[in-house]
Amino acid sequence: MSEGKEKQIVILKKLLGYIRKYTLLIVFSLLFAAVSAVLTLYVPILTGQAIDCIIGPGSVDFAGIYVILGRMVCIVLVTAAAQWLMNICNNQITYQVVRDMRMDAFEKIEILPLKYLDAHSHGELVSRVIADADQVADGLLMGFTQLFTGVITIIGTLLFMVSIQFKIALVVICITPVSLFVAAFIAKRTFSMFRLQSETRGEQTALIEEMVANQKIVQAFGREKKVLMQFDEINERLEKCSLKATFFSSLTNPCTRFVNSLVYTGVGIFGAIAAVMGAISVGQLASFLSYANQYTKPFNEISGVVTELQNALACAGRILELIEEEAQPAEDTDAVYARDVKGQVSLEHVDFSYAEGQHLIEDFNLSVKPGQRVAIVGPTGCGKTTLINLLMRFYDVDGGAIRVDGTDIRHMTRESLRASYGMVLQETWLREGTILENICMGVQDAERESVIEAAKASHAHSFIKRLPSGYDTFITEEGGGLSQGQKQLLCIARVMLSLPPMLILDEATSSIDTRTELKIQNAFARMMEGRTSFIVAHRLSTIKEADIILVMKDGHILEQGNHETLLAKNGFYATLYNSQFADISG
Repeated sequence: MSEGKEKQIVILKKLLGYIRKYTLLIVFSLLFAAVSAVLTLYVPILTGQAIDCIIGPGSVDFAGIYVILGRMVCIVLVTAAAQWLMNICNNQITYQVVRDMRMDAFEKIEILPLKYLDAHSHGELVSRVIADADQVADGLLMGFTQLFTGVITIIGTLLFMVSIQFKIALVVICITPVSLFVAAFIAKRTFSMFRLQSETRGEQTALIEEMVANQKIVQAFGREKKVLMQFDEINERLEKCSLKATFFSSLTNPCTRFVNSLVYTGVGIFGAIAAVMGAISVGQLASFLSYANQYTKPFNEISGVVTELQNALACAGRILELIEEEAQPAEDTDAVYARDVKGQVSLEHVDFSYAEGQHLIEDFNLSVKPGQRVAIVGPTGCGKTTLINLLMRFYDVDGGAIRVDGTDIRHMTRESLRASYGMVLQETWLREGTILENICMGVQDAERESVIEAAKASHAHSFIKRLPSGYDTFITEEGGGLSQGQKQLLCIARVMLSLPPMLILDEATSSIDTRTELKIQNAFARMMEGRTSFIVAHRLSTIKEADIILVMKDGHILEQGNHETLLAKNGFYATLYNSQFADISG
């Protein structure tokens, strides 16, 4: 068995695991499909009986024909009702299965380690959860709707044909495998093409998402033509692989139709001979020809279903890959919930690297007492933001330990650890909603007065009042018409509302004007009183009052002390500081 075939079987088994939850709906769907197929197949028998009622000119059994027509009307009504109920069941199964897959995929994204999200395009992940899931839905819906009825129709038609004339039915049975072979031959070759199509579509979605989110930067650096060329290249690849997949899959229907035409021709020839010889009546021949047509029709539909299922399986495989990605390590069974955190933080012989073999932080040691303000400075790439990621446990250390109040943070629940920190980052993050809801993100039940006080403390109140609906102004996740500085003020207000025992300020005032920054620095100073604070800053003037200044380079602490001590050492910190405040007047 080929590797591709094995992969398809594995994906199908996993997909059936999702479908199995809705066994009752499947049973009802099969029941209604059987009713619909059997009643549809009974109509040709009635048609044949009606034809046999027409004996000759002036010799027609109208009474018998009327009875048969009455039966036909009843059968058509019941068949329509059965098909309607079957479609309801199929829609329920399909969209609940896709809902479950999307929910599992989204839940997995929530608990994936940051290293996975950093290594994968966000647009590609969106494509898996949205576009690929839609393709799975289309394939499943077609499969349930046409596969069930198709299989039942084939079996039922054969039984009815055998009951009328076994020898002619044998002709149909002998030609049938040719149609199955043709469909299987083509379907086997389309799976890899549909998978490539799905992957390329994900690549295209990723590029579009990236360009839309960063259009200002694209235009600022004049990258429009370059991006357009990149998009054209991906679009061209998508066109080629889509055309290949569609071309090969579209061969299925005409090929099976050709084989089915042979079936119909064979039935017509052998049936006509049998009718001339008196083996069957003209009405039975008409029924047989109708059955031959109905028998071949499901093969055309099933061949289309098989093609669509190839696409659905390829897309399902991509979603299942995401669902089965290794989540971040589970909480320890004895993990404690951090309460009444004092803010004593120690890093003991910490080692960490993003990529194996490329050490970023080695044998890092630090002891911070409750309420101390720790400033972290150093050149770009020295490990400042990495240290923040480790403190918040967005990444786990490779060696050593980080302790809060004497407890290894790996033995704390992530939720309680992160709730103990308040973060203001250089990159702002807002969610779609009102200004009030964005500030209340960390304190869901905060009163409006408390929110206003926090906004005043962060100097955001004045610009919020000028918005069309004040605190009830609705903004998008990108902040709408807010400037970068205003968005950062909202993030600061968010922290000032929650007032956690520890603070992390990573270039928290980088997008704010100097006058407002001075006011916010005073507010920060009041907020940091009695709270352990970690401050990452490039502007060294903002960290003069820190109790400890860590000077980092290449993942190591070069120097440690307060501002005056480090200047007196005349080392790396003094060089950094003097380079920012050198007298260039001469």
